[in-house]
Amino acid sequence: MRAAWLLLPALAALSAYYVYLPLPGTVSDPWKLMLLDATFRAVQQTCHLIHYLRLSHHLIVLNYLICTFDKLKSVSSEDLNITDAVFDGVEVRIFEPPAKRDERLKRSVVYIHGGGWALASARTSLYHNLCRIMAESLNAVVVSVEYRLVPEVCFPEQFHDALRATKHFLQPDVLAEYSVDPSRIAISGDSAGGNLAAAVCQQLSKDEHLTVRPKLQALIYPVLQAFDFNTPSYQQNMNMPVLPRYVMINYWIDYFNGNYDLAHSLLINNHTALDVGEALSFRGRLNWTSLLPSSFKKNYKPLIQTTGRAEIIQEIPALLDVRAVPLLADNETLQLQPKTYILTCENDVLRDDGVMYAKRLENAGVAVTLDHFDDCFHGCMIFTIWPTDFSAGVQTRNSYIKWLDENL
Repeated sequence: MRAAWLLLPALAALSAYYVYLPLPGTVSDPWKLMLLDATFRAVQQTCHLIHYLRLSHHLIVLNYLICTFDKLKSVSSEDLNITDAVFDGVEVRIFEPPAKRDERLKRSVVYIHGGGWALASARTSLYHNLCRIMAESLNAVVVSVEYRLVPEVCFPEQFHDALRATKHFLQPDVLAEYSVDPSRIAISGDSAGGNLAAAVCQQLSKDEHLTVRPKLQALIYPVLQAFDFNTPSYQQNMNMPVLPRYVMINYWIDYFNGNYDLAHSLLINNHTALDVGEALSFRGRLNWTSLLPSSFKKNYKPLIQTTGRAEIIQEIPALLDVRAVPLLADNETLQLQPKTYILTCENDVLRDDGVMYAKRLENAGVAVTLDHFDDCFHGCMIFTIWPTDFSAGVQTRNSYIKWLDENL
């Protein structure tokens, strides 16, 4: 009995040590965020062990666990017609509000979910519920794209899936089938889905044969570049839940089907050193010293290597492919982009990706709304249902939907 009384405090202390993380005082629901992060870390470590034992790929196991848990929280709706379909070989989930009296056509949102190009699904409750609320709040047809995931496929297949599904939906006869107004369509996505949404918008803007184009793009804490992993937000939030810097770098490596041995070289920007000729022409498009306001730059300094490893770009040329890194697009492409909404969070390694893209679009003459939240963290918008319900999630979701309602 005495041993048990000694063991319990020890276990409690170890648990507290594992869960606790020093977080900025501005973060909303800090202890709940620590618990979420500790759970996710524990699951990830288990999945990596399974991978190490060669029983299965860690991302397959992780996605299975996420989807299994997530399905338990799905909220249905009697006010929407929710169907699954296939658009040009790509699975989608469609949310259709009932027709209102004297209403002929509805507005629409094509939504591309996040998850590091490897996790989550249009069918899991986190995104099902988000799209359901969007459809109900906006009285809009929402098309949620179920693109294929890493490791089943890698870049550029996710991009191709999102592009094919979107172009199929934009056909006049398909829009007519769903009673959608061709002049009121938005392309949107969060995190890796924001990456795909931005890349799809850029591609659509250059397609001369397209008769219907999106009116808006709305990007939620998007991941937009793999050029510099030492922007101020990457430095400031390198250990921040739910997306530490090393995890984001690993997502990029998985997306490009690269080698994890390159992670450290990417982390210190060896792939874009001054002697890497392929990267030189892009450097001016991602100069955060000029693109970020002083409140974001703080006292951080750029990390620019004089000599690096040119073979990284030769091994993974997608690191500089604008279909994967939309922030590196040229000004001519940016000028063609639709009116844009970008949501960023202070406690997020990807904060500066979104802020820099907003500035580059603004410099190109595009109307941009940058919606920044000082107390929020990466991924928060989908966490609105118990037990992963955060005030930050409701706050960001409401702001995002409000902008769509006012502009779409």
